[in-house]
Amino acid sequence: MIPRLHERAHRPCDPLEEALGRPVSPTEGLTEYTVVARWPGLDYFALDDEEKVWTSAEWAAHLEDPYLEHPFAVSPDDDRRAVLHIDVRLHPADRELTGPEWAETAHRFARAAGIEIPGNKTGCRWIAVQAQRGRLDLIANLIDVDGVWQVPPADIPRRLSDEARRIEQDLSLLVPGGPTMRPAIRPVPTASSQLATVLTQLADEQAGPLAAVRGLIEHTAHRVARQPGAAGTGTAHRLELLARRLHAIQQDLDATAAQLVRTPIAAVPPTTRRTSHRSP
Repeated sequence: MIPRLHERAHRPCDPLEEALGRPVSPTEGLTEYTVVARWPGLDYFALDDEEKVWTSAEWAAHLEDPYLEHPFAVSPDDDRRAVLHIDVRLHPADRELTGPEWAETAHRFARAAGIEIPGNKTGCRWIAVQAQRGRLDLIANLIDVDGVWQVPPADIPRRLSDEARRIEQDLSLLVPGGPTMRPAIRPVPTASSQLATVLTQLADEQAGPLAAVRGLIEHTAHRVARQPGAAGTGTAHRLELLARRLHAIQQDLDATAAQLVRTPIAAVPPTTRRTSHRSP
């Protein structure tokens, strides 16, 4: 796991586009499977009935708002570049982390970077984006809600590196440059493991096709529920039931993949052709 601290920026659009691997869009909704963590203070400012799925353009505007709210806020060295960007990458041989593991990793790095202070609900705005395989991006605006510039620790690179080592140990990940990074002889995958891998990819909560479909259905249900009339409510309820059925299918696929790993498929020997001998 390798964290990298970028040079501070003026606007959050460029770091967000780098994190997504595509341009910021006013129509593309980012679900909790992409924005895996965010600053706790958002819960105190967002309305209960506000849409839970924001577009990437709305997230960029959310991170840029402190500039408008506090136009005279500057860093101790009179700098207005308040957007902090940290990306964290897994080793290619590492396993893919689950959604909760990515979220916990994001909060731990946010605390190590000084952008999330435990117990402080009105700190600076930040989000964690997990949109590319094996990569996590933290993007923050260092101007907090009171207009105070939140100065990161002077030894932030060391803090990030130390936290990366602790996370690797806690999650059993590879250590860069360590003995576990040496090339190992990999066993030839069995038919069971290959099929289990396919099922696991289908059920993946981060990048699986079913997760994407489920997120779109949930987003549509939320939008339909806001429409006036009983018809919209009924349609939203049906869509929510469909999303639950998809989630149940994902869980069944995970269980089936685990069963395939535990009980490998036995290889079927080739059928031997019998030769008939005619009596003279």
